[in-house]
Amino acid sequence: MDTDVLVMGGLTILMAVFAFTKGKDLPLRGFQTGFGLLQEVWLPLLFGFCLAGLFEVLVPRELLVKWMGEESGVRGILIGWLVGLLMPGGPYVVFPLTASLLRDGIGVGPLLTFITAKLLLSPIRLFTWEVPFLGWAFVMARTVPSLLLPPIVGLIGQRLYALFPKL
Repeated sequence: MDTDVLVMGGLTILMAVFAFTKGKDLPLRGFQTGFGLLQEVWLPLLFGFCLAGLFEVLVPRELLVKWMGEESGVRGILIGWLVGLLMPGGPYVVFPLTASLLRDGIGVGPLLTFITAKLLLSPIRLFTWEVPFLGWAFVMARTVPSLLLPPIVGLIGQRLYALFPKL
């Protein structure tokens, strides 16, 4: 069994026991809330996994490894940065796709850069949510310095990743 599943299962049991000590009905209410969330997100998750799978079978692995593999260096970081800035889709697409690419041998640095750029600098979120609610001055003050962060995260993160044991 996967370590992540064991950890999440253990945390769920611990939280359920803790909730029970606060009120006998709380674990059931918590599980009902969780299943309600699952009902809301299962379809986008399904499509995200399907898109990641289709990407995996349509784009030649050798091409991806050449341009974004562990040996791609700064070029891979820059490609990850650009793709993260331009790619549409939310976390339902980004995380399954990233997991698929990591499994296929794409470098950790380019993938960290990609995720960071996507989550910090999504143009769709910027124009749909940030500008209307916060205004251009605030958005520019947040976005301009954030442009520099994804490559930094990729470069530092790939070195840190090598230090962590594979759980």
